[in-house]
Amino acid sequence: MARRPVRIERRNAQFQQWQALLTNRTKRTRSGEMVIQGVRPLTLALEHGIEIRTLLSDGRETPSRWARELLADPPAPVIELAPELMAELGEREEGTPELLALAAIPADDLSRLSPEVLGPDALVVAFDRPSGPGNIGSLVRSADALGASAVITTGHAADVWDPAAIRASTGSVFALPVLRLSSPREVLAHLEGQRAEGVDWRVVGLDEAGGHTLESTDLTGPVLLVVGNETAGMSAQWREACAVIAEIPMVPGTGASSLNAAVAGSIALYEARRQRDAAAR
Repeated sequence: MARRPVRIERRNAQFQQWQALLTNRTKRTRSGEMVIQGVRPLTLALEHGIEIRTLLSDGRETPSRWARELLADPPAPVIELAPELMAELGEREEGTPELLALAAIPADDLSRLSPEVLGPDALVVAFDRPSGPGNIGSLVRSADALGASAVITTGHAADVWDPAAIRASTGSVFALPVLRLSSPREVLAHLEGQRAEGVDWRVVGLDEAGGHTLESTDLTGPVLLVVGNETAGMSAQWREACAVIAEIPMVPGTGASSLNAAVAGSIALYEARRQRDAAAR
């Protein structure tokens, strides 16, 4: 006979630890855990082998088919929470999520970006010092949709494992390698190692006054696309590393002084996809 899950009705110490994972990056880093909210993010996390450590359920009597199938053969121990506690962890103003997950944060290990993993025409996005988790999630979502191989955040950045970033990505953070690195130096050293093995990487940056139009910039072959901070743009180290700095032409005389960083990155990813598809014909 199946054993009934442990049930938590009040905000005890364990619940408070989980709650801290929503807003406290230091707690996430120390515990190596994140909270996964939403059907699609949790489904993609399971599909892509993310380690689920605890599955949280609201214990409703008539769960959806998705929840029922997952609970029939759970990937981790199940704990039931009172609906109001589930709503808090799910960060919902209305309604209670059926399931949430506590999962292990993937390692920020550059070995995950081997040529075998990335492929011969790799397209990797480096997002330099992004200040908002929503922007990170949006750019990762575009990277996944448009065929990029991986996304790296560098420098003092918002956290890709913030629940807001995971939600904005609609789970794409689990569909491709996403790494957090302290500086461009680590990435550039890794690229030099791959260049020594014959992988001809080009570093292309985006800037509103780059001097080269995006359309005229070659984005085929192994490319590292650098998207700068929403306000300050690329760091000097990234700028110096770029073989080309491209700009996205804007209509003159409009009220917009620049594009949102995630939007600019998405446009560049679309252009890279267009060029690669054309080259393959």
